Formats: sequence, C-alpha cells, structure tokens
Amino acid sequence: MQPILNEMMNDIATIDNRMDNLFNRISELIEQSRRQVAMAINVAEVYTKYEIGHHIIENEQQGNSRAEYGKGVLKELSARLTERFGSGWSVDTLEKCRKFYSVYSISATLQRKLPGKKSATPQRISSTPQMKSELPHDTTPSFSLSWNHYQVLMRIPNPDERSFYEIESHQQQWSVRQLKRQVGSNLYERLALSRDKDEVMRLAQEGQTVEKPSDIIKNPITLEFLGLKPDSAYTESNLEKAIISKLQQFLLEFGKGFLFEARQKRFTFEERNFYVDLVFYNRLLQCYVLIDLKTGDLTHQDLGQMQMYVNYYDRYVRQDFEKPTIGILLCETANNALVELTLPEEANIYAQQYTLYLPDKTLLQSKLREWIAEFNEQKDNE
Repeated sequence: MQPILNEMMNDIATIDNRMDNLFNRISELIEQSRRQVAMAINVAEVYTKYEIGHHIIENEQQGNSRAEYGKGVLKELSARLTERFGSGWSVDTLEKCRKFYSVYSISATLQRKLPGKKSATPQRISSTPQMKSELPHDTTPSFSLSWNHYQVLMRIPNPDERSFYEIESHQQQWSVRQLKRQVGSNLYERLALSRDKDEVMRLAQEGQTVEKPSDIIKNPITLEFLGLKPDSAYTESNLEKAIISKLQQFLLEFGKGFLFEARQKRFTFEERNFYVDLVFYNRLLQCYVLIDLKTGDLTHQDLGQMQMYVNYYDRYVRQDFEKPTIGILLCETANNALVELTLPEEANIYAQQYTLYLPDKTLLQSKLREWIAEFNEQKDNE
C-alpha cells in the first residue's frame, strides 16, 4: 500500500511542478507583452506629438506668423481638442508639441545620431545650436524614449549635448528623474572636459564609451546626493558610510558597468592586514577598480599605498582573462602634478576630484567652448 501512496504523491508533485513551470512561463510572456505595449504607447505618443507640432508650424507658416495669431490658433485648437478628446490638450501642451517638432526637425536635418548606432566623426566639433534649414517631411527622426523624457531633452539648446543625453537615457534606461539629475549635474560637460579633444564628439555620437581606464574619469565627480555639507567637517569614514547608504546614486554618478563588491576589503600580506575603502568591478573593462577616499590633501604616501593595493590585486586576485586593476583616489583636490611626479607613466592610478555640490554650468560650458575653439583652430591649421 505504501509504494502506491508514494507513487501517487510523486505524480502529484510532478503535476504541481509542471503547473508551476507553465504558470511562470506564461506569466513572463504576459508581463513582457505588457511592457512592450506600454513602450509602444509611449513611443506612439511621442510620434503623435511630433506630428502635431509639424501641423501647427505648417499652419502658422501658411497663415499669419504674428504672435497674436499663433496664440489665438492654439487657444481655439486647445478648446476643440479638449471638447472631443478630454483633458491633456492645453495650450501649454500644444506649445510643447510645436517646440518639440522645431527642435527635432533641426536634428534630423543635421543627420542626428540615433540611439545605439554609430556614425562617422565630423571634422569639426559643434558647440552651439545650428540654425534651422528646410526639412523634407519624410525625414522624421527616430524616437525611443517617453514624452516626459523629451520634454527634458528639448530644453537643452546644444544639439551635441542633447544627443548625448538621449543616447544615454536609451542605453542606460534612465528614468526621467535620473535624466534630470544627470542634466543638472552637467554630466556632458564633465565628461567632455575629462577627455582628449579628439574624443569629445564621440559623446554626441555614441554616448559615454568605456574602452580604456581613462574613460571612467569625470571632472569632477559630483556627490551632492550624499547630503554632506561642503563647509562642515566630516571624516573619510563619514564619506564612506554616506556612499554606501546612497550606493545606487553613487553607481549612477560613477558611470557605466560598475558592480559593487565590498567596502573595507581586507587582504593580508606578510602577516599584515590592509584595507581598501571600496572595491568595484567594471564589467565593460573587465577589471577591478579600487577606490580610496581622501578628505585632506593628497600625498605621495597615499599614491604609494594605492600602487601597492593595485599591485596586490594584479598579482594575486585578478585572473588571466581580466585587464589590469585600476586605482582611484577620490579626493577633495586632485593634484595631477603630484601623481605624474610620484608614479610611472604606465601606472593605472588616477586622482579623481569630488565635490559635494553641483558644479556651475555656465563655468563648465565656458571652459568647454574654449577647449573646442582651440581644437577646431588646430584642425584648421593642419
């Protein structure tokens, strides 16, 4: 009798497992379908509002272009659309549709870089918006983000900067809140100022590419989200605890491909214990990234200690297929001259400045314009 009962129980368990597997597979299909439908609705809304903007501008160009005429048309159009389709068609929304078409039809004229695709590098770097030219209507841009994303993007006047944030939003799947934070923290300017002039245009064409250690450096790292006051005293331990408590925001700020492994990572060498403040792994570079936090002045002893950490990981931790370990000293003031004097040229160690407040956008833009002007002058003289 017992063998029969056991067989029956096994059969019931098998049926339950099959049902669970079937349920899970179908549930995943339904959830994936819902995500695709939601994405399709979002993209359809963007294309619709682009076309609405086109028709509004086309009507204004054929009629009277005076401001009074335009306001009257939008007010009447808003009232009729609201009566037929309900709320959501205010004059403000229609004005945004008009601006959206105006901004992105210019981008299409300039053969705007589409998310996820590479294009050839132009000979010169653009630092200012281009004037609008005639655009055949069949050159509609390709959109992949939500309308809320594009409401943020179309407020960015520099087409290169706008293209960069659009690509990054698409590739990194930024929420609207994350996009606003990155625009507000001047990510584009900070990355541009941290790169060779030859690589600046790649930001607008491909977003942030991570191919070598220097690609993960920003100038500076902005840690305003930690809540630490720049004018108050805090220790390296306070800074470390604040980073761990805001780890998701820190990873977003630090860049692409970072995976957190440990804090105060201990290793032992010749019966002595050493501790690395933060250990990350970058899956794009396929290497360890060691971070030491410094709240005071950077010293040559700090650099020597980081060199020892990097040497240990390269010799005893990393595997054959992995790239050399990167060391970053995150400090209030980055002394690059001291780094160059203390370490050999091939050292994979960087002094990275951080700030506890958002940098001044006007100042960064001014520096970037000067840099681009020098670059273009050099190109013209070649």
